[in-house]
Amino acid sequence: MPHPLSEYEVKNVMFSVMLGFPGIFPTSRHAEEPVLELLRSVQKGSEDRKRSLGRLCWALRNKETQQKFVRLDGSIRTLIGFFTSSLADVQMQAGRCLHELSHSSDPAVAEACLPVTSYLLTYLSGHSIEFTELCLYTLGNLVVESEAVRKRLLPQGIIPVLASCIQSPHEAVLEGLGYVLSQLLQAKEAPTEIIPLVLASALPQHMLRVVCLGLKAGIGAAVEFAWCLHYIISSQTANTVLLSLGALPALTSVVLDLASEPPQDGAEGLELLVCPVLRCLSNLLAEDTGCEMQVQDERLLIALFLILQSFLQRHPFIAQECLWLLNNLTAHEPFFCSALLSLDLLPALLQLLPCSQMATVLVLTVVCNIAVKGPLAPPAGPAPPAAYPHTARARGCGAVLGAAAPPLPALPRGHATFLPSPSALRRSKSLSTPCPAFPKGWS
Repeated sequence: MPHPLSEYEVKNVMFSVMLGFPGIFPTSRHAEEPVLELLRSVQKGSEDRKRSLGRLCWALRNKETQQKFVRLDGSIRTLIGFFTSSLADVQMQAGRCLHELSHSSDPAVAEACLPVTSYLLTYLSGHSIEFTELCLYTLGNLVVESEAVRKRLLPQGIIPVLASCIQSPHEAVLEGLGYVLSQLLQAKEAPTEIIPLVLASALPQHMLRVVCLGLKAGIGAAVEFAWCLHYIISSQTANTVLLSLGALPALTSVVLDLASEPPQDGAEGLELLVCPVLRCLSNLLAEDTGCEMQVQDERLLIALFLILQSFLQRHPFIAQECLWLLNNLTAHEPFFCSALLSLDLLPALLQLLPCSQMATVLVLTVVCNIAVKGPLAPPAGPAPPAAYPHTARARGCGAVLGAAAPPLPALPRGHATFLPSPSALRRSKSLSTPCPAFPKGWS
């Protein structure tokens, strides 16, 4: 990590960039005169300018330097000038400088970048995959930190632009697009201002398509769009639309595919797709729409236990994800209660009791659902005594006697075991930075 530059040094870097000089970093203000004399004598040249921008990009990795840079009059305007250059290498280096600024956790830095948002959107239709990817991740990082940036992007047409961009055949572009969209959908204003625009576009059907092709086309984009679907579904504002698009059978087919592709020894990544897909199914089934009828397929039960067998040892949080879905499948549908018994899956279910406190509660919940809804359940009788409705509930779990668990919360991704605040785990993403681990349950 570079040391922070003084405001004078930042200004000197900008002079060198504008004049095409590789950059001089004096250690004191006394060096100003020889530097300015040298700057007046240097000749402009695209190669030198590219190197100068490279040095500026490196310097902008420091938080203090970022803050000093955006306070300089005309600094962002100068970067935009190079960002719109006809020279591809200069344009790319300027884009990398903006990308470094987008990593800042200071909202003031993100808001200083407001003038560049329209250019970032325009360049999403470019021909360079690398440059398009750079613009997408810069947009996604800016969206995280600043409501002002989000409010600027919506009237500029970010949703229609993303809807056009999602038809790209390139995996890297699709993954970057999913990252931008997932950050937008986590915003506090998403249910009222962003999700309606997304639903009115072609994005939902394309997201489902990419998720369904995840194991064949590329898992990175599928992971991002699966989380996008989870954020939409957990908002409880769009489930009717998604159900009409065939979300339940589509996501069920993804679970079957995941179960048929057990991870190889030491392989990582599939669990990142398993988690949001299971949550999407769980939350759709929590809706009181009778949609369980769309997924009456006992193969889904077998798939859940195969996923548990494949992932449980390395990724214990998968147990709670599978059990939550299992509870919602059995809460109102006798078909799945009977299938659990006829497939002799009850012993495997009981083996999950020691996994965690939450897993214990969910296993017992499913067992009670089977007792109430299964083939051995007693005939329906009179209503239970008034004291019975106070049946114990797990945190976020449905009542034991046959109630579907409520929707899972829209957890942002990050390195957390406990339920975090939504802003705590939003992260900026670099082109070379791998996705972090997802939440490992709510124990």
